[in-house]
Amino acid sequence: MRQILILAIAVLAIGGFVARYADTAVAVNQPAAAVAPTRAVNEPRAPVSSGRSLMLDANPAGHFEVEGRIDGRRIDFMVDTGASTVALRESDAARVGIRPMRADYTATVSTANGKIKGAPAKIERIEIGGITVYDVQALVLPDTALNVNLLGVSFLSRLKRYEYAGGRLVLEQ
Repeated sequence: MRQILILAIAVLAIGGFVARYADTAVAVNQPAAAVAPTRAVNEPRAPVSSGRSLMLDANPAGHFEVEGRIDGRRIDFMVDTGASTVALRESDAARVGIRPMRADYTATVSTANGKIKGAPAKIERIEIGGITVYDVQALVLPDTALNVNLLGVSFLSRLKRYEYAGGRLVLEQ
């Protein structure tokens, strides 16, 4: 009995030393940036991009906002699975080089605020994180009709998948 008790104490002591050694060995091999900064509970994390996939957190209002590029120029979007096309505010469209004439506003769009006229457009390239989609159908809408640019299904449908999982929106090309 005494030998079993001594053996058990030895095994526990060795296990403690091995665990301590493993913790210090892992800490030494970790880069300093591996420590995650603290953030407020409702503050969304930065989008996580790995190659051709992107994970987004919702903002406090529950919307998914993302910074993108149209033909290389920065533009902000809200992902909207209920929007059939990418929708751009007139001022943002002009900033990226899309300037439809008044006569081009031929598409009638039903919104929560009623029916409005939009100008069909084709965007050569939209980049979101590591995801790039070419020749995307879009509509240019008056600034008064739209508070934010919408990343709609004309972009999303060209991805391999997009889904809401684990509280995040996953986009994958």
